[in-house]
Amino acid sequence: MTVPSSLLPTLLTLVIAAAGGALATLVGLPAGWLMGGAMAVTAAAMAGVKVAMPDRLRDVAFLLVGMSMGASVAPDSLSLITRWPVSIAALAIELVLIIAATGWMLTKLFKLDAGTAYLSSFPGHLSFVMGIAASGVGDARQIVIIQVIRIMMLTICVPIGAMILPIEHFDVSVVTTTLQWWELLALAAACIVGGQIFVWLKVPAGFVLGAMAVATVAKLGGLYTAALPGPLVLITFIMTGALIGSRFSGISRREFLQAAWGGLIATSMTVAIVTVMAWIVASIVQMPFGQVWLGLSPGALEGMGALGIALGYDTAFIAAHHVIRLLMLSFAIPAVVVVIRRREAATMEGQRQ
Repeated sequence: MTVPSSLLPTLLTLVIAAAGGALATLVGLPAGWLMGGAMAVTAAAMAGVKVAMPDRLRDVAFLLVGMSMGASVAPDSLSLITRWPVSIAALAIELVLIIAATGWMLTKLFKLDAGTAYLSSFPGHLSFVMGIAASGVGDARQIVIIQVIRIMMLTICVPIGAMILPIEHFDVSVVTTTLQWWELLALAAACIVGGQIFVWLKVPAGFVLGAMAVATVAKLGGLYTAALPGPLVLITFIMTGALIGSRFSGISRREFLQAAWGGLIATSMTVAIVTVMAWIVASIVQMPFGQVWLGLSPGALEGMGALGIALGYDTAFIAAHHVIRLLMLSFAIPAVVVVIRRREAATMEGQRQ
């Protein structure tokens, strides 16, 4: 039986992600299946290998991440809500600092136009950012490269930080019972419906959040208590790593190198700001530093959520803060674009005079 040629890039991507994940796990890297897979697929894409994650398979990955996050929510996690106002305030301050600092740096140091610089500096909401870029604001190719570098670096930083920093975090719970196949199918069906509803409602990261919402409500409501099967969680990590790495598909090495330094420096500034804010919040509210860091980190929800599961953190806290960040950006992005366009119009008017 031959494999259709259209499926070969997808199968190759998954094999590369699995191999990279296995190697990273073998050498003892935290969250190895996720981080190793993402790094391996990224390296393959940069080497010219045709990698791909079709939309349907991407949605399956989103579904699995959402289910895993919901199933990982601790029954007492909502008791921590009283501590969230401090971290949410820090999140708002952090977003202002990141956008202002990295946008300024990209315009002054790398001489990017204001549209490209500030759309590249927004920490998240990539689909919204690229939609605005497609309308004629900034250089869409440079924006996507800098944004993808941000997602990739943030996925790598947390596991490496867990190895070299004295970061306290929860031990990953030991699975004693797992869902039966019929329970798993019922939960998956409900999560698909929930995810589709969130997509119809145009909720950011709707499929992930909809699936997580259903899985969380079902667990807190006592409809199930068992964990997802280990092999399914492993598949989730491999697919998420493949998804992150495949975002480099179609980006030539020349294009990558042109935008790489700007992306690396911007992401390093972002990591520094997030780290300082997370340290302040963790010292005030007495939460594990790593958990706060993941909640404040402007990485992709599916990547940060999967890392939260792998490192044993409170997924409800992480997901809630990523939703709030996306909502804040939904208002901030159009406002900043309006300011940019007014400045560009004023500059053109001044040149004509």
